[in-house]
Amino acid sequence: MYMQLIILSTFLLLSACTIAPHSSDAPLAAPVILDNHSHSLYLFSRARLTELEGDYPAALSLLHEAMTFESDSATLYGEAAALKYKIGQVPEALDYIKKAIALDPGYRPPYLLGGVILSSAGKDIEAAKYLRKAIAIDPDKEDGYLHLAMSLNRLFEYAEAVATLKELTKRNPDSALGYYYLGRTYSQMKLYHDALGYFTKVLSLKPGFDLALIDMAATYEALGDYSHAIDTYRSLFEQDERRTPILQRLIQLLLQQQRFGEALDYLKQAAQEGLGGQETLRKIGLVHLELEQFKEAIAVFSDLLDDDPLADNIRLYRGIAYEENGDLDKAYADFTCIKHDSAQYIEALSHAALILKEQGNIEAAIGTFRDAIAENRGTLELYLNLSTLYESIDKPQAGLDFLLESEPLFQKEPRLHFRIGVLFDKLGQRTESINRMKLVLQLDPNDPQALNYLGYSYAEMGIHLEEALQYIQKAVALRPRDAFILDSLGWAYFKLKRYDEAVNTLREAISLVDDDSTIVEHLGDVYAARHAIKKALKQYQRALELTPERKELVEKMHKLKGEQSDK
Repeated sequence: MYMQLIILSTFLLLSACTIAPHSSDAPLAAPVILDNHSHSLYLFSRARLTELEGDYPAALSLLHEAMTFESDSATLYGEAAALKYKIGQVPEALDYIKKAIALDPGYRPPYLLGGVILSSAGKDIEAAKYLRKAIAIDPDKEDGYLHLAMSLNRLFEYAEAVATLKELTKRNPDSALGYYYLGRTYSQMKLYHDALGYFTKVLSLKPGFDLALIDMAATYEALGDYSHAIDTYRSLFEQDERRTPILQRLIQLLLQQQRFGEALDYLKQAAQEGLGGQETLRKIGLVHLELEQFKEAIAVFSDLLDDDPLADNIRLYRGIAYEENGDLDKAYADFTCIKHDSAQYIEALSHAALILKEQGNIEAAIGTFRDAIAENRGTLELYLNLSTLYESIDKPQAGLDFLLESEPLFQKEPRLHFRIGVLFDKLGQRTESINRMKLVLQLDPNDPQALNYLGYSYAEMGIHLEEALQYIQKAVALRPRDAFILDSLGWAYFKLKRYDEAVNTLREAISLVDDDSTIVEHLGDVYAARHAIKKALKQYQRALELTPERKELVEKMHKLKGEQSDK
């Protein structure tokens, strides 16, 4: 009623203030006398105009004045509540809401506003009561449904949230927001396929709805469908290239999926726009390194070092790029520039020692580690790296002896015992190796490498096969996309003569790492056991192409061909 009368009231008031032209014959006009309601209406209209101008305190003052003329108006109290909320006076806003509701329990706006205020304050239980009442008063307005659903979601009352939103979309089948919040609700419930269906519906109704696209991309991520997630983020970025968070997420996903070429294009675009600063340039250098574009990586890292010569992480990266590019002297210079107190020191030292080894200076390489150990006796990584160096020069016994001498320093370190176990195995002392792996698992029952090593050792020996399977299955649960652990699982299935499971598991391992000769050979062994000779020969041939020096593969192929000709 108020809004319908504003124009008429304003017109009358303006008319009453108009001065008529002077006429000696015209009688004086009688003054216009306004009743309380008209005064209230006039002040209300002025308050609304003042609010539109952004002067909330003045608007409130006008509403308070209006209340002196009409103290039983739920509309006035409702408007005052909204203004109180806008200026941050939340308790006063709630008091006005209660007064408005007391004056007119059927007046909807205070219920909606009360729900919004309480919801924003984290009081969703109280908010939901107000919002349910707002819906009951006018079931055709969607704002009540949407706010109620959001409160219910925060309360984990998903069933009622879904029912509320479905009631909205039933009344209004074109409610893009209704479908959008259904998608978000199902996403919170981890029912991602249902969520995708609703986000798709939203976009059919409103193709440019960016929030739905963002949530759709996040849902694809939750499903592990990174290809569709990347495509969705790319679509969003192409619509608006100024959207920095979208660009950053797109780059991150591309890097995670090792789509380095695509990531590089976007990283360069980010660098051109000045986004991310040195960190973006660092990533560009690392991507060049991954793509084996060593000269480009060296150029990027050199520019960064010009700006910050003390950036040891960048110097390490440049050293690695030099090393991979064959510039061993420059690489060695970078590695040996990194000081002892740097977080990159141990890795740099390891690279420097390997360069000395490559140059044939074995004693200097060993001396490098021994000197470092003398200065850093409590640094396990140095001991492990020296043992690895001994192994790489075919001296596993020297590496083992060194670690056994050092054992009192690191008795509770699972990595030390794991490395000792590996060296025992290398020397053919499998029982000692198994005992060490068991010791690792006593210290850390969830060490995936020890679980895998122990399980694979049993499988290779053909003993305790069910126990071996349990160890490896636990390792797979910890690292489900580790191709080498999956290979162990496939091999355990093979030893248990569960050939179908072995084939499926080994195929999965090859899909993750397709250039490992042993995994490919194992798949050939399974096919051979199933008498699928052509398939077995194909796998052995592939394994031989990967490692031509493995003569045992030739022998296996000859044997299979002989069996084939016998048949």
